[in-house]
Amino acid sequence: MIREYKTIQEVNGPLMVVKKVQGVTYDELGEIELPDGTIRHCKVLEVNGDDAVVQLFEASAGINLRDSKVRFLGHPLQLGVSGEMLGRVFNGMGRPIDGGPDILPEEYRDINGLPMNPAARDYPNEFIQTGVSAIDGLNTLVRGQKLPIFSGSGLPHAALAAQIARQAKVLDGASNFAVVFAAIGITFEESNYFVEEFNRTGAIDRTVLFTNLANDPAVERIATPRMALTAAEYLAFEKDMHVLVIMTDITNYAEALREVSAAKKEVPGRRGYPGYLYTDLATMYERAGRQLGKKGSITMIPILTMPEDDKTHPIPDLTGYITEGQIILSRELHRKGIYPPIDVLPSLSRLKEKGIGQGKTRADHSGVMNQLFAAYSTGKENKELMSILGEAALSPTDLRYAQFADEFEQRYVAQGQDEDRSIIQTMDIGWDLLSILPKAELKRIKPEFIEQYLPKKEG
Repeated sequence: MIREYKTIQEVNGPLMVVKKVQGVTYDELGEIELPDGTIRHCKVLEVNGDDAVVQLFEASAGINLRDSKVRFLGHPLQLGVSGEMLGRVFNGMGRPIDGGPDILPEEYRDINGLPMNPAARDYPNEFIQTGVSAIDGLNTLVRGQKLPIFSGSGLPHAALAAQIARQAKVLDGASNFAVVFAAIGITFEESNYFVEEFNRTGAIDRTVLFTNLANDPAVERIATPRMALTAAEYLAFEKDMHVLVIMTDITNYAEALREVSAAKKEVPGRRGYPGYLYTDLATMYERAGRQLGKKGSITMIPILTMPEDDKTHPIPDLTGYITEGQIILSRELHRKGIYPPIDVLPSLSRLKEKGIGQGKTRADHSGVMNQLFAAYSTGKENKELMSILGEAALSPTDLRYAQFADEFEQRYVAQGQDEDRSIIQTMDIGWDLLSILPKAELKRIKPEFIEQYLPKKEG
């Protein structure tokens, strides 16, 4: 039986105190009925004796302390899940906003979920093709991995996120593949861009899109990624689908967490973020992966903008501890007009060796990847030397490396926003670039692969 309380003591910004409550638990969902019959929503943040502190999802304006009623619903925030979610657009609270009918849920799930039991995890070892050479060839995404993209304000991470969501696929063909896209704290223009992009290319048919706008309440921003992960868990482990979860922007999520923490008057940690930021992020990130005995998988690409391009900022710093690598976008490459501006040298996919090779990509992948890394690194060093000492100070081989670095950025890293490269195309571009270097320099690739794949240059 749901009890109603008329014991609202105070409203302070997004928080409200309700006295003399019974049987109310942390994170429980509540409804506030205003004198005119309007319903607002809230959730329990803290229970102290028979006092409950609740956080409002909507504005507090118009709540009359004497005449408004509060009822607690006995369950936390839930999402109604079903296979019909594919192709639909929802707001941050899981309500459809695309003009279509309501979802007929097969079940309701608590959005807080649980991190995957380590003993039940299966090791990620299958390749996911994103169609982006700098990721597929050098920082390979593996099914079940968590691979964040570290960006800066003004860099084209939104375009890259949309491109990956459109192009991502698994190569065995028979697999069911879906994308769950969570846009957190973005502007209306950005939200519109994502919806239009997915509609334009037809990718919306296999996508579930959650959008939380910048003017939506902070507490909704905290719910949005969990809504997306709940939908992903259902599709992956009940419908046997391979799900790619893309979340942008995690920085907006962390800011909302800081705002709620400050409203609760908690002791702040680094840079004002709550001390439990690491734990909170881990409860989200660790819901991705593969489970023993289950056909489906959840692969996650969280995108975050580093404040002041600072990798040591708490959000990218803690994210790096929990995830398996990072893709870093470079402002320098962006200034050169290169899209996507992925800085391949500091980027890293810790599981890439598990998803490449014979039967997954191609037998020569590992050697080519290592050779490209080494050659690009040497080429950049030689270009710096050339700017200090002049071109005459470099040997012919050094000049070839400097040329390689320029060509690598222009032909391998750079590609069009609608250019979907297969892994074979990516490998072939790599071999074509390596043919700039003397054959004797290709020390990281097996001789039989050099014989088989290196383009034969006339003369």
